[in-house]
Amino acid sequence: MYENKENHNVPEVTFKTRVDNDWKEVTSSEIFNNKKVIVFSLPGAFTPTCSSTHLPRYNQLASAFKEHGVDTIVCLSVNDAFVMNAWLADQEADNIYLLPDGNGEFTEKMGMLTDKSDIGFGKRSWRYSMFVDNGTIKKMFIEPEKPGDPFEVSDADTMLAYLAPDASKPSSVALFTKPGCPYCAKAKELLNKHGHTYEEMMIGKDVTSVAMTAVSGRNTTPQVFIDGKHIGGSEDLETFLTA
Repeated sequence: MYENKENHNVPEVTFKTRVDNDWKEVTSSEIFNNKKVIVFSLPGAFTPTCSSTHLPRYNQLASAFKEHGVDTIVCLSVNDAFVMNAWLADQEADNIYLLPDGNGEFTEKMGMLTDKSDIGFGKRSWRYSMFVDNGTIKKMFIEPEKPGDPFEVSDADTMLAYLAPDASKPSSVALFTKPGCPYCAKAKELLNKHGHTYEEMMIGKDVTSVAMTAVSGRNTTPQVFIDGKHIGGSEDLETFLTA
């Protein structure tokens, strides 16, 4: 059974990170002392749930966490620094500090090391999240011990509900664009003006026009989705935001 370590101090270890192509050692004290820190730990970079949901949602809710006193949001995985940096670039998760626990030392001391040799992963972290205040673990959300990779309680929304039950959550916004499109620029300006962060999918780079048409039913750009609802182009967005 994975131990809940609320009211304990985080383990003191030294993490081997890479900054500007150089090795940099970072200690637990540097990360946690005199700060309010959220940590969410997951089995591996580039894996499906981690890439599609766990990391992106924490990145999306970062502003809400910071409004309620959180200084740093840390994503930890038993991966090396090169893998974590590549994943950060791929995800464009600029609001999250990706921390490599390459040897699994921190994870082992947390009692969260798990054996995933059956799928060729070796030793990895069990999925969990925690809120740490000045080095002391105040709250942990540990995924239930079920087969596979359960993802029920360590998500960003659960953590935000714990820290700020009445907090308003940012909308989930997806935006299809293409280079040089003035209406796309207008849509982004509108979203920024109204305080919406968004995930941009550029035709020819991130997605094809065929895929955009398939999900939106339209072949013009931009196409905007908010909380899963198709809004439409820039004029539709303006109407929606000013209604």
